[in-house]
Amino acid sequence: MTGPAPPAADGWAAAAPEIGIAAVLVAAAAGAGFVAAGLAGAAVVVLGAAVIALVLMRALTPLDAAPGDVHVTDAEAITTTFTGYWRKRTGLVDGTQSMTAYDAELRGTLQHLLAARLAEHHGISLSDDPGAARRLLCPRPRDDALWYWVDPARPPVTTGKDPGIPPRTLARLIDRLEQL
Repeated sequence: MTGPAPPAADGWAAAAPEIGIAAVLVAAAAGAGFVAAGLAGAAVVVLGAAVIALVLMRALTPLDAAPGDVHVTDAEAITTTFTGYWRKRTGLVDGTQSMTAYDAELRGTLQHLLAARLAEHHGISLSDDPGAARRLLCPRPRDDALWYWVDPARPPVTTGKDPGIPPRTLARLIDRLEQL
């Protein structure tokens, strides 16, 4: 089950560090071009960077499809797969570094995986019977700490600089989800 596509700004906002690094590199290259060839050298570097940026944006931005048009070419499928992987990987890394990032994206993904496993293999609804879900996810006392990370009743953290889910805990949680 898929929801509505996220706004385009959300996808580009995740690339802010990379865009910032690219801007710094273009500025440094323009400075070197200015030193080597004056204003014309700097202009050539900036113009070249702008062309490359436009080509990359065209390649990474999804094409608008006409209503009812579901045909996807191989090139579009590869681009969608790559950008989807990139976004998920970014969400995973951010979720281990920041609790707000974990609660904003990775937590929802893990909750959906847990709900699907519980419904498919055990006939239990995570939202209707969280107690039974917890007993299945955390059968041993050492697993009890995992529930905190997927508890649907826990309010999300929206401020602060607390670290996200520790990678070892994430690995244990994924192992438990696979065993369900």
